[in-house]
Amino acid sequence: MEFMKLVDSYKEDIIRSTQEIVRIKSVEEEGKLNMPFGEGPYRALEYALNLCEKMGFNTKNFDGYAGHADFGEGEEMVGILVHLDVVPEGDGWTYPPYGGEIHDDKIYGRGTVDDKGPAIACIYAMKALKESGVKLNRKIRIIFGTNEETGWGCMHHYFKHEKAPTMAFTPDADFPVIHGEKGIIVFDLVKKINTSGCSGIAIENIQGGNAANMVPDYCEAILSSENPSMVEEKLNNFVENTKYPLTLERKGDKIKITAKGVSAHGSTPEKGENAISYLMAFLGKLMDGSCDICNFIKIYNDRIGFRHHGEDIGCGFEDDVSGKLNFNPGVIKLDKEGIKLTINVRYPIKSSAKEVYDGIRRNLEGTGIDLVEGKSDMKPLYVPKDNFLVEKLMKVYREQTGDVESQPITIGGGTYARATENAVAFGPVFPGQKEVAHQKDEFISIDHLMKITKIYAHALYELAK
Repeated sequence: MEFMKLVDSYKEDIIRSTQEIVRIKSVEEEGKLNMPFGEGPYRALEYALNLCEKMGFNTKNFDGYAGHADFGEGEEMVGILVHLDVVPEGDGWTYPPYGGEIHDDKIYGRGTVDDKGPAIACIYAMKALKESGVKLNRKIRIIFGTNEETGWGCMHHYFKHEKAPTMAFTPDADFPVIHGEKGIIVFDLVKKINTSGCSGIAIENIQGGNAANMVPDYCEAILSSENPSMVEEKLNNFVENTKYPLTLERKGDKIKITAKGVSAHGSTPEKGENAISYLMAFLGKLMDGSCDICNFIKIYNDRIGFRHHGEDIGCGFEDDVSGKLNFNPGVIKLDKEGIKLTINVRYPIKSSAKEVYDGIRRNLEGTGIDLVEGKSDMKPLYVPKDNFLVEKLMKVYREQTGDVESQPITIGGGTYARATENAVAFGPVFPGQKEVAHQKDEFISIDHLMKITKIYAHALYELAK
């Protein structure tokens, strides 16, 4: 296949384009005129469309929400759905999160694997097919979204103006093929706090986490105490016994306690270390009275804590298709208004948001903690394994990798495959490969980037020929 050789010849361009788009900090911000999700996501969209235009593709910008680039003819269309926004960078990076720096043949930066690197790979896969002159019977279109991480307003806007592809894939999950995705909801557990302390200790503030769909890597509490030395002694003993990553800083009569965790994607909370849970575990030992905040802390530790499947808070559902529910406490905030804990749940394909909400509410009856439902319920996705799209992509994956053992899988992650009919997620992470999306020091190796470009070129050829 001539287009495979062309991919190799693009290597330096693929690397440079990935670096350039990673340098654009495309975290959602307050919207501006024609920039509904802020300047960063818009600049990333503008960059991608300009790159495609230089390659000779037909491009269109949909009011700054989304855009597309396509080539070829035909009534039917093969779509690629990618996103150019990223989650916040968090702390603790070895290399600049928006530097696009290369170290040990790896490109580092937020979005390298989720989802800017794969987006660039797909653009160059399209370029290879176009320049090879291979005959195709279907049009190929890449669709760029700009707020996948925070609400999907981009896709809602796009599909109000454009028809959906005949079939599509998104390079925003795992190989070999994702034929099922769990349902996703985000909601708050809230409690009004009238008494935030007892026994000479008061908690004035708690804050932690960057986004609901990230395992929080940082959480802090500000305390006041009549006996700061006692608090410090208790913390030292706790850390010595548990080895939890907690530190204490004294400023006059104020005490700042900090917990450091390890970030991970909210769909796989077991792969991270939750800083909120570390902090709450200590506060539970420090505050063992019956004040409002003490009661909330106790409920957190007894029913959430370090559990990842909602088993002790009334929503421990699982099924034979997609496995156990995933439960991630992503953001916490305590202020004068009360305490709010934002939860990200991935519920099994055969369950429902209603079951989750009903189960948690029953579990929390009488605690004074209210569940405030989120605005969206991202329904589960399921495409049978014998579907044409799944079979074709599995064929490509096996031919390109030599892996004939792996089978189509289901995940807790939510991808753009849900945005249209007859769509699945396809890569970019290989089985057994370290998951770095939403983590500090996110990277994609140059070999990996080149490999997926070839896989996507081959996949587009098979689907469009």
